[in-house]
Amino acid sequence: MIPFLNLGNVNARHRDEIVSAMIRVLDSGWYILGNEVRAFEKKFADYCGVSHAIGVANGLDALTLIFKAYMELGLMSEGDEVIVPANTYIASMLAVSANRLIPVPVEPHPDTFNIDIKQIEESISPRTKAIMVVHLYGQIGYSDELQKLADKYGLKVIEDSAQAHGALSQGKRAGSLGDASGFSFYPGKNLGALGDGGAVTTNDAELAHTIRALGNYGSKVKYENLFKGANSRLDELQAAILSVKIQYLDHDNQRRRVIAKQYLESICNPKLNLPKSISPESHVWHLFVVRTEQRDVFQQHLKDKAIGTVIHYPVPPHKQQAYGEWNVRSYPVTEEIHRTVLSLPIDPSMSDDEVRAVIDACNCY
Repeated sequence: MIPFLNLGNVNARHRDEIVSAMIRVLDSGWYILGNEVRAFEKKFADYCGVSHAIGVANGLDALTLIFKAYMELGLMSEGDEVIVPANTYIASMLAVSANRLIPVPVEPHPDTFNIDIKQIEESISPRTKAIMVVHLYGQIGYSDELQKLADKYGLKVIEDSAQAHGALSQGKRAGSLGDASGFSFYPGKNLGALGDGGAVTTNDAELAHTIRALGNYGSKVKYENLFKGANSRLDELQAAILSVKIQYLDHDNQRRRVIAKQYLESICNPKLNLPKSISPESHVWHLFVVRTEQRDVFQQHLKDKAIGTVIHYPVPPHKQQAYGEWNVRSYPVTEEIHRTVLSLPIDPSMSDDEVRAVIDACNCY
């Protein structure tokens, strides 16, 4: 069996270092907001090329706290609008809604799965305050064209970088392109913890200090609460583990690129629509997503060949019960994507034989 993602193998490569880090935390007797978190925040900020990284509990909290901080700073208010991709995981929109802001979905470009920048301007209104760009499946969705549009209307650019750790755009990493970025360290991410975790990156010192307080009960000084905050903190154990794994992130991303290149060059079944990348460095292949009109038949075929797959994602946000008020809306490109996509195995621990087996199975479908 070739699993969709073999996290046991992914982490076993660094077992000794991870165990050592866990023991170090255990023996320290300090488990929240200590040296491990500070050390990882510094490493991650340096890696992304920003001044500030703030560890939080998960990726959704990272995005939610960005918007909450902008509201506390008086730059956004309830009822303001945020442009979001219609084709994304629902967390991107939940972060907006949680702050009583209004998500405004915009269709993706079918070649990249990312927001179609040419369609954004028609959705901008006097209440629009930000554009959220989601680097979906690991590919950068940001561009100079998007930034010029944001500058034209005075909008913040918020990156959802949950799937794009290490991806590059003109030499700058995801997390350093917009005004602020939210990351997830969910175990299956390119940089994954052994539990939930997340971070915000930014070059805005005031925003960073506000987010740090908001995630710590609204407090900068213990027992003095400036804001109605939350409890959203990256813990010492996960920070220590992430400090180990970040050393191997670039290497693992390169292995993903090698596998993706083999898929792109060797899968030649005309029934399958293969993904496209803007440039080699812009994509870290968190997911390798193909499209086919007979998605369920194809998935069963791969299952019969002992190959695991996942559908990312079967139901678009505007068709979810959570956004029932949107259910009558139609976003045809998004709906077509969600109806036809299937993610093939791609992780840095895959062997060449496993990669070849996936290719052969795709070509005999």
